Amino acid sequence: MANKTKEKTYWPHMILGFLIVGITLSYWTVKSASSIPVQESNEYMMKYQQADMNINKIMKAKALFDQNYKIEIVDAKSAVQEIENAKRAKTENAIVLTQGKNSFFYQVKKKDNTLVEDANVTFLLTRPHTVKEDILIENIPVAEGKFKVENIEITKPGRYTLQLRAKIGNAIGYSEIPAYLKP
Repeated sequence: MANKTKEKTYWPHMILGFLIVGITLSYWTVKSASSIPVQESNEYMMKYQQADMNINKIMKAKALFDQNYKIEIVDAKSAVQEIENAKRAKTENAIVLTQGKNSFFYQVKKKDNTLVEDANVTFLLTRPHTVKEDILIENIPVAEGKFKVENIEITKPGRYTLQLRAKIGNAIGYSEIPAYLKP
């Protein structure tokens, strides 16, 4: 009679273990990814998807605007701010904001420095990495050659971006200026 030795195999247990580990890691990845908030970009003062789909039209309208017009912020106090980045520190010329109500004055000019008063102007105050606290004002009124954005309440210190879009016919121009409120 032959000796029957029964060998025990563990490969089914290993397959089951790898399957459990894979399912657990998949669940953990989805849970971790969904708990991190995703911030939308507001480049060109619109959602990223809209800007991406219409980038050719946007660039064409911007080039037309840049050929004929320019946007300037006036009567604003600016200072050189040092911005610390993960890679290196850099300096930039930023508008100094004040705690409480702020006002901004813009001029849209032709290249020969004549004022344009019939532009459709939209203003956006935003923070660089979030859209939660955005303040959007459409159809800015013009008085004495200046587009006046008044009574913008700023309470939290930190970095901001002042964005302005001016539309004249088929030409659309953009201005993006960094701003800073000291703590």
